[in-house]
Amino acid sequence: MARYEHLPIYKTAIDTAVYLQQIVRNFSRYDKYTIGTDLRNLSREILLLIIRANSVQDKTAVLKVLVENCEMLKTMIFFAKEAKALSGMDSFRQASGLAVSLCRQSQGWLEKSRKNSRNHPLPEKPAGR
Repeated sequence: MARYEHLPIYKTAIDTAVYLQQIVRNFSRYDKYTIGTDLRNLSREILLLIIRANSVQDKTAVLKVLVENCEMLKTMIFFAKEAKALSGMDSFRQASGLAVSLCRQSQGWLEKSRKNSRNHPLPEKPAGR
């Protein structure tokens, strides 16, 4: 399996998952088990997608899902603020900043992957086999 600990996006994703884990503890009981669960699950799924994308040859399909999940995480953080689950502007600012960073990094990785796949097409299979 390819190494992934050195990737800036992995480091941001770890920071995001840990931070969300900490702030969800301060959610009300109701929000902790609804919005909080969604936030924690999405942040962990993003970590797994980064590991998967770094390990596969054709990254585009996995990176598309990663970009989508990062956008969902960002949206859920904004929803948590509007639903008043987040207990302060500092928490929102930190969480949304991390989510925006993940979105940018994942989109950049996808664009780079698409560019590389256009420049290095896969070899064609021999005819007749």
